[in-house]
Amino acid sequence: MLTVNGLPDDVLRIEGLHTRFRTEEGEIRPVRGVDLAIGRGEIVGLVGESGSGKSVTAHSIMRLIPRNGTIAAGRIAFGGIDLVRASEGEMRRIRGNGISMIFQEPMTSLNPVIRIGDQIAELLELHRGMRRRQALGEALGLLERVGIADPASRLGGFAHEMSGGQRQRVMIAMALACRPQLIVADEPTTALDVTIQAQILDLLRELSADYETAMLLITHDLAVVAETAARVAVMYAGQIVEIASVEEVFGAALHPYTQGLMRSMPRLDEERPADRMLPAIPGAVPSAASLPVGCAFQTRCPEVHERCRRAEPPLAEVHPRHFARCWLHAR
Repeated sequence: MLTVNGLPDDVLRIEGLHTRFRTEEGEIRPVRGVDLAIGRGEIVGLVGESGSGKSVTAHSIMRLIPRNGTIAAGRIAFGGIDLVRASEGEMRRIRGNGISMIFQEPMTSLNPVIRIGDQIAELLELHRGMRRRQALGEALGLLERVGIADPASRLGGFAHEMSGGQRQRVMIAMALACRPQLIVADEPTTALDVTIQAQILDLLRELSADYETAMLLITHDLAVVAETAARVAVMYAGQIVEIASVEEVFGAALHPYTQGLMRSMPRLDEERPADRMLPAIPGAVPSAASLPVGCAFQTRCPEVHERCRRAEPPLAEVHPRHFARCWLHAR
């Protein structure tokens, strides 16, 4: 059975993913039944407010969740392997090789006491079997490819000697080093100013097209998704509540939560009085430890009715390849 928007040649296919954590207050469920598929060379945006479960989904794909967490159910299919049930040895071979990850703050991801060239070369030696001289030559080419100025001198430098944009380019070079089939980019432009952010997004699009690398782009910024992704999945309280092409979601959103996100975006083609604020979604994402019965969005939804408080809506295909989790559209 194909998952949501699934196709036979999908690089990654997530089916019914549930991730849970044990805490002093009891068990919490930050990811609840996620279904998602990503095709070869496709960029899929995963958006939602803080606390919606985006990063936990990414870490579940990489099997990098903390020790108090567990993937309780579901399947993550990649290259004929179910990552949920793969051994740790198999995951070590996949991480950085088949699947790479770009983190939102490269300063905490790059080793501060190891030279940049050595960090990239280590990946190439480990996963591609290169000798040190060959690996350093390849590292130089990667730094050139991602637009690092004076790449030869940067090979022997350290992370603290570089700007935030340069460090993020190094992280992208490392992610590309082994020509992965999939890159998971977790808020890759959050700490950057808008000019550098635009350059990084252009680079990610270009590299994805050149190498046919699939990408899961995790962000809270709808503008980033509009500029970069082909499809977008909207996440709320651990579930995907809407998924479709960027054009459909931005032009005709179906879920009240997605509609609220769209209304909160400033528009350059619309005049707004100086004394009128942008509309905001009232309330906050419910805690994963105390989710309401029924639809998780019910306490913030302008369209709520009695059925929403009794039962959780399914993720239904309302239009071809346009899915929404809402009783307004369930058949």
